[in-house]
Amino acid sequence: MLEAFKLLKTKRATIGFAESCSGGVLSAAVTEVAGSSEFFMGSIISYANQAKVDLLGVSMDEIRAHGAVSQVVAEKMARGAQHRLNCTFALAITGIAGPGGGTPEKPVGTVCFGVAGPNFVLSERKQFSGSRSEIRHQSAEHALKMLISAVQR
Repeated sequence: MLEAFKLLKTKRATIGFAESCSGGVLSAAVTEVAGSSEFFMGSIISYANQAKVDLLGVSMDEIRAHGAVSQVVAEKMARGAQHRLNCTFALAITGIAGPGGGTPEKPVGTVCFGVAGPNFVLSERKQFSGSRSEIRHQSAEHALKMLISAVQR
């Protein structure tokens, strides 16, 4: 995590988050580090679909077509957070942390990530296992790895 923060400071970049299934775990990890206010603009916890629409600009049509747990929605969440929080990079996490809510197509542990940078948006879909808490923490760790890759572009 400290590697990502050093990169952000060096590049004078800022970050913000749009969290759904992680429910603030990513934000909590970042704010544990003294001095994070130098680059961390904030987080939007958009747990409900309507919050994704109202706060991040995701369209309900996209949610209906692809599901809230999709790379399309993760990308839109990241762009929305980048715009609303006025940051250089934004990360988004949306997924199914369990123990219920999974389907054969998207089982528990399915998590989609989006990262928006100055001139790009990337997304990934990952499958994690473990308890609800473990899935949420694995999601936050993976998002930080994505941030490092994005900042190094």
